[in-house]
Amino acid sequence: MLLIGAAAYRGTHGEFFAIDPRTGEKLEPAYGLGGVEDVARAAELAEAAFDVYRETPLETRAALLDTIADGLDEIGEQIVARVGVETGIPAARATGELARTTYQLRLFASVVRDGDFLGVRVDPALPDRAPLPRPDIRRRLVPLGPVAVFAASNFPLAFSVAGGDTAAALAAGAPVVVKAHSSHPGTSELVGRVVQAAVAKHGLPEGVFSMLFGSGREVGIALVTDPRIRAVGFTGSRSGGLALVAAAAARPEPIPVYAEMSSINPVLVLPGALRNRGAEIGRGLVGSMTVGQGQLCTSPGLVITLDGPGVDALGDAAGAALRPVPAAPMLSPGIQRAFTDGVGRLRDAPGVTLVAQGQDDPALAAGGRAVLFRTTKAQLDANPLLTEEVFGASSLIVTAASVAELHEIVRDLEGQLTVTVHADAEDLDLARALLPLLERKAGRIIVNGWPTGVEVGHAMVHGGPFPATSDARTTSVGTAAIERFLRPVAYQNLPAELLPAGLDDANTLGVPRRTDGR
Repeated sequence: MLLIGAAAYRGTHGEFFAIDPRTGEKLEPAYGLGGVEDVARAAELAEAAFDVYRETPLETRAALLDTIADGLDEIGEQIVARVGVETGIPAARATGELARTTYQLRLFASVVRDGDFLGVRVDPALPDRAPLPRPDIRRRLVPLGPVAVFAASNFPLAFSVAGGDTAAALAAGAPVVVKAHSSHPGTSELVGRVVQAAVAKHGLPEGVFSMLFGSGREVGIALVTDPRIRAVGFTGSRSGGLALVAAAAARPEPIPVYAEMSSINPVLVLPGALRNRGAEIGRGLVGSMTVGQGQLCTSPGLVITLDGPGVDALGDAAGAALRPVPAAPMLSPGIQRAFTDGVGRLRDAPGVTLVAQGQDDPALAAGGRAVLFRTTKAQLDANPLLTEEVFGASSLIVTAASVAELHEIVRDLEGQLTVTVHADAEDLDLARALLPLLERKAGRIIVNGWPTGVEVGHAMVHGGPFPATSDARTTSVGTAAIERFLRPVAYQNLPAELLPAGLDDANTLGVPRRTDGR
């Protein structure tokens, strides 16, 4: 069903089925596709709900998020089971992702209750100030308006219908219209009905939440270009994200698109670390690149190091760790085809050698076989396509002939979600010299760890320069994600009777405030 406001009805623009990536079988039931009229109805309801919802008491808004989390927990077993058949994700990982999803919701509920996200500032009037008096100026952040959220394929819960984008937008006071992902429609509907019920339970306008399905780009473009939609959250391919960015920019009144798109998450292994623990790093690489069959936005797709002592140990240990890794189902047949094409591009490239590959499983309809390659900086210079993202368990070791060449490789990289540095004590001077460059390239810098695993907290940055994201100033994970859907408004010389709650002298909301600079 499409969930448009309080209604649930079948789309009339064709139908589709989820596919079990393990067997290739169609999964019942059939889902009806929505059209532009469904987008218009959802946007109309969201616009009608906006002014009411954005001024809802903070406690009510926080309670909505808590109720959604509680509802997901109540049907957790059903959700995990459906995730498994629609995506091939094992139950243990799906259970963990569900826990992350409910944690995100509750974390944003705590942010709403705290009130600091409103960014309240009060500069009291100074009528006797010379040479000019200062007026009374008060500032707060208000939501942009209804938000369109495009669910991701690789996280059917944490980056989907009730995932981080939805939680951040609802916390900000913005109604949400979700375009659910067609690879896990059953999961999406289960979650969507929980959100829909929570909105009703708290007596909120029905347009606070809607969810629909749509094929191709027609529905997505209609959603982004609807004048009532004021911001977009997207996680997916570079081509899909750029199409939405272009459509949003072409509107008579452009809107922000926060698109997470493409990242190969390079890993730098500096000389001392390579000499001292190359084999250990090689094993760690395989452990990181095969998490979730490599279908994570932070999977390490490139390893950069010097050609010298330790490289063979790194490659040999990585190969030994990789060869017994079993094939696993990829999220969908389309993702599996793209992975196969990407691996083929690397395999056929001149100067690229195969280090090792994991086990094959012909019985899997959409199976992925982990693979590791090796090449040199010279080959990288000759073939820039080698640094394109291969979404899946694939990585490429690149050796540089000197520290200067290592700098050049990093300098020529596109923007990334993460950069990882393996460094020992003797590498600290080199790491210090690289740090300003790494800051320009990535949203998160990791030392002596691995990029897979994104902590949901207050300090996390899950973003980065283009093409990792379309806006490097923001994050899609952590409480700072709420900032994407807010804008500042200043109120000058308003009578006390007109001041919004929280800006009044008594601070009736009890929120943190900066008053006269303190």
